Parts: sequence; structure tokens; C-alpha cells
Amino acid sequence: MSVAQTINPGVSFRSMVVKPPSHPTYDMKGVIKLALAEDAGDRGDVTCLATIPFDMEVEAHFLAKEDGIVAGISLAEMIFHEVDPSLKVEWSQKDGDYVQKGLQFGKVSGQAHNIVVAERVVLNFMQRMSGIATLTKTMADAARPACILETRKTAPGLRLVDKWAVLIGGGRNHRMGLFDMVMIKDNHISIAGGIINAIKSVDQYLEQQNLQMEVEVETRTLEEVDEVLRYTSQTKSSLTRIMLDNMVIPLPNGDVDVSMLKDAVEMINRRFETEASGNVTLETVHKIGQTGVTYISSGALTHSVKALDISLKIDTELALQVGRRTKRA
Repeated sequence: MSVAQTINPGVSFRSMVVKPPSHPTYDMKGVIKLALAEDAGDRGDVTCLATIPFDMEVEAHFLAKEDGIVAGISLAEMIFHEVDPSLKVEWSQKDGDYVQKGLQFGKVSGQAHNIVVAERVVLNFMQRMSGIATLTKTMADAARPACILETRKTAPGLRLVDKWAVLIGGGRNHRMGLFDMVMIKDNHISIAGGIINAIKSVDQYLEQQNLQMEVEVETRTLEEVDEVLRYTSQTKSSLTRIMLDNMVIPLPNGDVDVSMLKDAVEMINRRFETEASGNVTLETVHKIGQTGVTYISSGALTHSVKALDISLKIDTELALQVGRRTKRA
């Protein structure tokens, strides 16, 4: 089942500012149900059951507690719809918008019990996605003219959610999984007996299976780059991209030497897409992007994410008072 097929009917797929990436088996609705189920356990919200009259209705407001790019608005609507389709959700911002600390950017109204039940699951997704989108936006702007990519270093079970946040932040998606792109890495090369053997095996496999897809090979030295270029100049190959791994060299003063990466890009001379990987940080990404490389991949976008602080408050005036006292609003 495709992602589009698992989107709740209460949310218009066409109205999404940034649609989730495509995946043949990912069950978004199932992920939402699992998140709600692990919170509810076998008893439900015992605090709500004890303190909130079931028929009470309230209005709760989303509050940004720090500056950043908001993401997960469409997913939040799906979660609220899953808990209670009668809940009304309104937004003054959309996925990908910049929010400032203290801004109320959305509200949900309806049965208090159901709003509070959905609250933490909604915020867990939104805070994580907003953190990813915020870092992606900063790195994507710094990387230009290169495009920033994430990797498969995502939270287990949240692959599509994490990659959706990257898109919202202005990045591009690398391969979704093991199925949609051939990526020949160091272990494949070692097992195959060399980089050319690995490329030959991939070419044969794709031809035998009548498959057409992107093929990337990891290179770690200029000699490997030259070996790949010589082979592909003499033989028809399915190769589309060359990864230039760890060709950004850290220096003792905190700077980086990108001369090896630049040499590799010049050697390839646009015959293939190029991807820089390794030692990619907020401090180095701009310099890497100036080498002429096509893509820059960063696992940190998703594996080291700092969540953006967002809250959902019914008594917003008191929440702002507390926020000012703690310097969080």
C-alpha cells in the first residue's frame, strides 16, 4: 500500500504544501496508530479519565518556544483525525514556514479529553520533524549550489516521517531504502573483490532482472575515481553517481581541506553526478558546496536531530507567563 493510500481521508492530500515521499509499503496510518497505542496501553489516559468530564469542550493553542522551521502540521491533522474526526484544527502557518519564539501558530478545538490524549503524540512528531526541517533549511542554504541530502540514518519506523521533514526543510531525499537505488559501498566492494567487479555485477544483475534504476558507487581515493572513470569510458554501464567519501580532510585549526574533493569533481567533469560524504557540518558545508559537487549527504540531519520546542496549551496566558519566567517564550 502506498503512502498516499494510507493518508487519512480527513486530510486533503492535494492541500499539503509538501507531500510525503513515495514508499511502496510504508503505512503512515499504522505508524500513527502504533504511536497512540503505545501511549494508551491497556487502560487509556487514566489522568484524563479522572480529571476531565468527557463532554467538556476546549480550545488549545500551538505555541512556538523557539525560532525555527515548523514541520509536521499535515501529520498533526492526521493524528487528531485518528483520535477524533470531529476535532477542528486551524493553522496560521504551514509546513516549511519560519516561526518565532512566542508565536501562536495553530489551534485545535473540540472534546478536551481527546485533545489531551492526542497532545503528546502530535508534539513528539512535530517537534522532531521541525528540528529536522530547521537544520535542513540552514544546511541547504549554506550548501548551495550543491543540494543537501539525508541518508538512511533515520529513527527505526520513522523513515518516511524523517525524510518528509527533510523535504519540508528544503533538502532532497537520498534513496528511501534498499529497494529503490543501487548503492555500492565499501563492504560490497570488499566482498565483490574490487570496485570494478562490483560495478560489473550490478550491471549484469540489472540487465538480467530488466531493471532500470539509479546506481551509485562509493570511492575513497582518487585512484578509485580514476579506475571507475576508465572502466565506464570503455564499457557501457548503469552507473549514474559517484560518491566521494571522506575526501574532506579536517585540519587542526577546525577548518577543512577540500582540495582532494575538488580534484575528484574535476576528474569526473560532469560525466556523472557527484556526492560528497563525510565531515559535513554546519561549519563545513558551505566550503564543500563550492567545490562543484552535485550533492552533499549528511546523516546528522536525522540521526542527531535537536527537537524544536513546541507546546500545546489550553491556558495560553499562563503558559506565556511561565515561558517568560523561564525565558522559553
